[in-house]
Formats: sequence, structure tokens, C-alpha cells
Amino acid sequence: MAIYTRTGDKGKTSLGGGERVPKTDSRVEAYGSVDELNACLGAALSLVEDGELVDQLAPLRNDLMLICSEIARPDSKRTPNSPALGPDRTVYLEKLIDAMDEKLPSLRNFILPGGCPGAAALYFAATVCRRVERRVLTFSEISGVRREILVYLNRLSDLLFTAGRMANFSAGVEDTPWSKS
Repeated sequence: MAIYTRTGDKGKTSLGGGERVPKTDSRVEAYGSVDELNACLGAALSLVEDGELVDQLAPLRNDLMLICSEIARPDSKRTPNSPALGPDRTVYLEKLIDAMDEKLPSLRNFILPGGCPGAAALYFAATVCRRVERRVLTFSEISGVRREILVYLNRLSDLLFTAGRMANFSAGVEDTPWSKS
């Protein structure tokens, strides 16, 4: 099978279920942004040196694929057996955040993203996640997106920020506090 099909050469793409839409469609923008976040997270994980942290975050890439597939498939093309992200995944994120927060020093100031390469990449992934959430919210105004997805993305940005702090902490690197000067 060739990687190129030429079917998108005129600016259209196929949704899950086969419907063709412009590549500028808000649905395509939403799931394409989730796909970008998944790539960003994959790059971040390749830089994180804390193996436990990598093991905790790696399953999130499968969650993002589920979100992509759900957004890419119009409601009319979904079946009761279509895979979907459940609320248990947000609970997983919250447990990870709480467990990391217990190990980290109290956050007293805004911090500048950076530090060790893995932390910097996780902070970047957190900002990408916030943009993804905005794109999915915009799409949800046109076509409903399940609440579980919106809550998950909101919590995921918090986790990625906290994971950035954890990566720095594990590497013995202090976060840089923001100063107003």
C-alpha cells in the first residue's frame, strides 16, 4: 500500500466513515490538533530520562488516538461498539497529578518552562494541549463532543505541566521562577 493516495490533492480528506470534507473543516482541525499533540507527547517522552514517568505517560498516547478516532467519525457513523474514551481515564490523570504533587516542592510562583530537555518538551506539550482543548471546544460548538473528552483534555494539560516539573525534579534541576523584572 502506498503512503500517498492523491485523494487529498484537491484540498479534501476523508472522515471516519468515508465522507469527504475540506481539509479546513473544523472537525479536521480538531482531530488534527489532537494528532499533533500525540506527536508532541511522543517526542517529549523520547527525551524524558525518568523511566517511571515515561511508563506513566506512555498510555496517554493511546487515549489521544481514541479521541482522534472519535472526533474523526461523525455521530451518524458511530456504532455502539465504536471505541470511546471513558471517564476512568480522567481519574487516572488526576491520580497521577496527585501522586506527583506529593513528591514535588510546593509551587509558590509562576515558573518559566524549561530545565532539562524532557521537562522542556513536556512543558511544550502542555501548551500544545491547551491549544488542542481550544480547537476541540470550537468544534464542539458546531458538533457535539462528549464531555469526557473535554474534561480529559483539560486535565491532561495540568498533568503535562506537572510531569514537566516532575522531570526536572527527577533530574535534579530546579524550575526557574518567573520574575517581574
